[in-house]
Amino acid sequence: MSQETEHEIRKSYLSGIVPSEIFLLLMGILSLIYGIVNELTMSIFWGCVIVPGVFILHYVRKTDWTKHWQEMEAEQKQAIERAALRRSAAEEARKAADERK
Repeated sequence: MSQETEHEIRKSYLSGIVPSEIFLLLMGILSLIYGIVNELTMSIFWGCVIVPGVFILHYVRKTDWTKHWQEMEAEQKQAIERAALRRSAAEEARKAADERK
């Protein structure tokens, strides 16, 4: 068995038992509690970083990225079309000004 398939099996097994977000939240809370009980500043710090990070991770995973990128592409197309219209209008104005001279 290759390393990749072993890794995938191990990963799927662990994710079946405990979802990664819950695991991270528990680790953050445990780090925070451990730091408070033993007065360890770094454990408190990492607990304070991990716990909000879990909620940010949850929000990012929940976001529909496909829809977001489609909206961004549509906005970019509109901006390109507007720039092309402005360019053509400027060229027409320049030509009209040259004809008047």
